[in-house]
Amino acid sequence: MVDRKDGLFRYKSMTDRERKNLMIMDIIRRSGPVSRTEISRITEINIVTISNYINHYIEKGFVVEKGLDISTGGRKPTLLELNDRGGYVVGVDIGPRDIRVVFTDLGVNVVTKKSIERPRGDMEEVTNSSLNLVQKVIDESKVEKEKIRGIGLGISGIIDDIAGTVRDTNNRRGKTSSSYATLRMEAEKKFNIDAFVGNDATCAAYGEKRLTIEADVENMLYIYSDVGCGIIIKGEIYSGAGGSAGEIQLAIDQTGKGDLPLPSDELYYLRPLGVDLGMVQEAKNIISKGIGTKILELAKGQMDGIALEHIIKAAHEGDKIATDLIETAGIGLGTRVAYLINLFNPEVVIIGGGIERSGELILESIKKAVRKLAFEEPASRVRILPSGLGEDAVSLGAACLVLREVFADI
Repeated sequence: MVDRKDGLFRYKSMTDRERKNLMIMDIIRRSGPVSRTEISRITEINIVTISNYINHYIEKGFVVEKGLDISTGGRKPTLLELNDRGGYVVGVDIGPRDIRVVFTDLGVNVVTKKSIERPRGDMEEVTNSSLNLVQKVIDESKVEKEKIRGIGLGISGIIDDIAGTVRDTNNRRGKTSSSYATLRMEAEKKFNIDAFVGNDATCAAYGEKRLTIEADVENMLYIYSDVGCGIIIKGEIYSGAGGSAGEIQLAIDQTGKGDLPLPSDELYYLRPLGVDLGMVQEAKNIISKGIGTKILELAKGQMDGIALEHIIKAAHEGDKIATDLIETAGIGLGTRVAYLINLFNPEVVIIGGGIERSGELILESIKKAVRKLAFEEPASRVRILPSGLGEDAVSLGAACLVLREVFADI
């Protein structure tokens, strides 16, 4: 077994047995009911070895045999499927705006879920709020704690797995660093359950890969608005040398006091604009000039109350200002996506982080930028899709990553 003392999800350095466990369990999950013979054929592992693995899974309660129609002669059951109720996991999304918690079975079927607005305080307050919400979800599930296999925590920020920290990149919260090990240890102390930590965009990418994308897709990106991206290469999560891979913005000093003279206009599309791609602030700028738009009406006339949801709804109702804001934001995000397509040559790019709720309006703008800026060869092979998991992408992805840990260690 791989040492997991740092509490991070295990993205690499697995043993041969652990990889086989994951491969076989994924086939059973995706294809069940499925026979041992079919699993042997797909994996190219001999039937005796497969049978030994399967018997162990059955003994541990992860897999059950599903019989054929007993009226045909009562033959011994030969088909296998995942025992969904053989255990449960918790997935937590500690996002830039909200905290979301899902409680799922082994098949990632949601039993219950809850969400709250993220507190504006420090990481200690955020941790307490997150763990209290986890407690409420566990209580509501009415599942015995002994059946809970693990807790996954997807957190926004830049992870440094060497220093053991996660750094908040939100300017309004002061770009503070904190120990993710403390978060993990507090979770384990409170619930006496194994807990794991990962970057939110990485969790979302893995969740989409496991739950919404075809099994044969091996190279994909999950774009978390302009905040970051999760990277899957050859079917494996790519986290980089220190766990911080996937940041798609530059640390630009926007005060103009930096030591490095940079042409700010040329770096516009690499500026940190936030989860709303800067649309809320731009909407406020436009309204302050006396230009009429339904956005303010939807915000009940309160300038400070304007949110991304109001812009999206106004656009869906035909408001030109809102439509223009989304199209412009889509071109900006599409510029980054085009660069990433040239760099990684993925099969699929998933747009998430909430911005996908703008629908075809933003997707078409992103695709327009990609057609214009990405090279023809990688652009012709990529599909750009909205998140299939929506607001639950990170929490479900964190749950899936817990299951990855659990299944690897069967």
